[in-house]
Amino acid sequence: MSVEQRAYGDGDASYQAAGQFEGLQRLTTAFYRAMDELPEAQLIRDMHPQDLEESTDKLARFLAGWLGGPRLYREKYGAIAIPRAHAHLDIDEQGRDAWLRCMAVALEQQPYAEDFKAYLLRELYRPAERSRVVSQQARQQQPV
Repeated sequence: MSVEQRAYGDGDASYQAAGQFEGLQRLTTAFYRAMDELPEAQLIRDMHPQDLEESTDKLARFLAGWLGGPRLYREKYGAIAIPRAHAHLDIDEQGRDAWLRCMAVALEQQPYAEDFKAYLLRELYRPAERSRVVSQQARQQQPV
């Protein structure tokens, strides 16, 4: 059975559809470029360091494992739980939506199949929303 016949999310089918690590590097570079350029992304851009090289590498490596490929993030940076890693940030609906908008812009620039672009954006909503929820819960637990 070829990769094209396998459903996204089955084994490494999504990783292959994204162009493996090289494709994910292109995606994350476009993602952070969108974050730099879109006015509505300023809120989340301010949550990142000025130099985005490490952020770009971390996201590409995370996505590799998340999409069923090699666990490159763990190999280089150790284990991660995305919501917990972002709990210190104040992520609200606007921030979540800005992050997803940057990803949508980046996906449009990739040579991926249209159904894969839609699948990936739909799947990325889950960790984005979970990060928002955990972030807001952390805000509520802080003493005033």
